[in-house]
Amino acid sequence: MDEHVLLIVGAALVIMIAASVFARRTGVAAPLLLVGLGIGASYLPGAPEIELDPELILAGVLPPLLYSSAVNLPVIDFRRNFRLISWLSVVMVIVSALVIGAVVHWLFPEISFPLAVALGAVVSPTDAVAATAIGRRVGLPPRVMTVLEGESLVNDASALVVLRTAVAGIAAAGSFSLGRTVLEFGWAVLGALVIGGLVGWLTVELRRRLDDPVLNTTISFAVPFIAYFPAEELDASGVLAVVVAGLVTGGLGSRRFSARDRQTQATTWTTFNFILESGVFLAMGYQLPDFVDAAQGETTPGEMAGLVLVVVGLLVALRFAGLAGPVFVLRDRKENQEEVRTRLDQFEEKLDSLTPADDREDARITAARRRLARGRADIDFEEREPITKRGFLTIGWAGMRGVVTVAAAQTIPAGTSHRATVVLAAFLVALITLVLFGLTLPALIRRLRFSPESAKDRHNAFRSLLQQVGASAVDTLGPLESQTIDGEPIDPKLVTKLKDRILPRVLAGVQEAPRVRPAVMEQTMILQMRYLDAMREALAAERSIGAYSSHTYARVESILDDMEKRLEV
Repeated sequence: MDEHVLLIVGAALVIMIAASVFARRTGVAAPLLLVGLGIGASYLPGAPEIELDPELILAGVLPPLLYSSAVNLPVIDFRRNFRLISWLSVVMVIVSALVIGAVVHWLFPEISFPLAVALGAVVSPTDAVAATAIGRRVGLPPRVMTVLEGESLVNDASALVVLRTAVAGIAAAGSFSLGRTVLEFGWAVLGALVIGGLVGWLTVELRRRLDDPVLNTTISFAVPFIAYFPAEELDASGVLAVVVAGLVTGGLGSRRFSARDRQTQATTWTTFNFILESGVFLAMGYQLPDFVDAAQGETTPGEMAGLVLVVVGLLVALRFAGLAGPVFVLRDRKENQEEVRTRLDQFEEKLDSLTPADDREDARITAARRRLARGRADIDFEEREPITKRGFLTIGWAGMRGVVTVAAAQTIPAGTSHRATVVLAAFLVALITLVLFGLTLPALIRRLRFSPESAKDRHNAFRSLLQQVGASAVDTLGPLESQTIDGEPIDPKLVTKLKDRILPRVLAGVQEAPRVRPAVMEQTMILQMRYLDAMREALAAERSIGAYSSHTYARVESILDDMEKRLEV
């Protein structure tokens, strides 16, 4: 490898680390710092010219970035916010692309309608990296964070499908078919759901059967590409397939991966995600001079400024206008919650009156009770974590654009009239939104004064869930006196010791366990793992209902993981 390339990579890593440290100490979002440092580095004397293939970003960087976010997003949170996420990431992306395309073509006739729609498509998807980084630091409510993260996962797929149709229209001498866009979008979603779900399930089953952290990590790296490329070859949405694979992996992994594999995956992907995100924002700033030089022969500075201001203004107006509908929908839903709760109570009374005739009917009644508990938990969630008007205001103001906007714009075919103008406009829109929203969002969140959950409430919820899964494990397995190992009953002395000293520590999550004689060590380990496995099953069942917050489930799972790792030593 060329020494200059190694030097550039090393310098980039140093800049990423320094920017991250500086951001934590000053409160400035790291993406903003990286873009600014990239712009500054591009004007240094002797700065080398670096050309990044946009296809490399879309096919090589975007899939792992999306996967790393999707695999860590709780599925139940995504489900509960699915309507709002799909509205923002699908409907509003398509509407924004078409409206921006129509207005830009009307104000700047030299930009064809398909090319203007392509510009609208690439600037429509938001990038939640900066917003979530700010939100975590200043105490943004978890549900608002989930909406922002979920939106940024799905809207890339919507934007790229519209862009693909617009590019086809450019090739067809200016035609644009809305019907074709709808059909292509339908197949893109359906194909992505099937391919992503299948890839996620198959790779989870494969990794579950392997007892090698190196192989598991390698497969984890391959998953986003295994999902992306087949979907793209079949004209489905590769990025949506990656998101689906990540959600499936994250949902199944909590039950089917070992504690060691989960911890290794979390650490590895957090590191990988940091490098990719930081590198992309740094490259965004570094490419600015190239974009400016390419557009100089096509448009004047005044025309470029007008084009960018029009697009930014439309994006802000459309985002807030699009949020007006969900505000009224959620308000009406609150009025119907008592009615829904009454129907659930009636359903419970009906279940209580049933007497199962066989095991099959008993299983059906049990499943119905689980659905009933989930329905009540969803209502409790709406009351516990509502999206208020302050939350919607924050979502509307968190409209930063990023890597997808810049990379997707560069995929517009070379030789297209006014291509350089559109590419530069897309970059400037992304830059302005990063600066405008990124610098003002922290002050807005602080001024809105969200009320975070108290430390006492979080601790009480954690203790309650831990005790609940512990009690469920004992109910499932029965008392210690009834346990056998290889058909042989447990030594009564060991039963007494486990009851009084060891098992309570396991159920309470205490870090240290007392020493036991080697003669009874094996039986002790078997029993502890038996109850630990039962606790995991109970936790998975409780998580599917969702009576507690995702943070509480993650904290209890972390305790169980620590216990499992100690028992495996």
